Amino acid sequence: MAAQKGRDLLLKLEDGSGGFATVAGIRSQRIALNAETVDVTSAESVGRWRELLDGSGMRRAAISGSGVFKDAASDALIRQAFFEGAVRAFQVIVPDFGRIEGPFQVTALEYRADHAGEVTFDIAVESAGALSFTAA
Repeated sequence: MAAQKGRDLLLKLEDGSGGFATVAGIRSQRIALNAETVDVTSAESVGRWRELLDGSGMRRAAISGSGVFKDAASDALIRQAFFEGAVRAFQVIVPDFGRIEGPFQVTALEYRADHAGEVTFDIAVESAGALSFTAA
């Protein structure tokens, strides 16, 4: 995979009309995909090496970012999802890699402002169900 522009990574939220709206001008983003393991090591494990149970454990995704909202509508969508505690469909578009899509919940939303600058925000969303991946 060749080097990519960070600005091309997009976070989108379902817009209520069957589509997805780009959330914001996110300047810095992070995607973390994690899977827990289930240790099934016993006294009979070969060479006393740890053994893991295949296909078990919990998987989760966490996405965080900071930036400026694209417009009042995208700000309102995120605020509504946060204050309702709603689980909503999100898409994460990673150019030349693919698209991660599924249910997420907004777990943190922070606003900051500098006297001589724009209002910025930090957002964190956590997976709330099965995710799909579509390769680019």
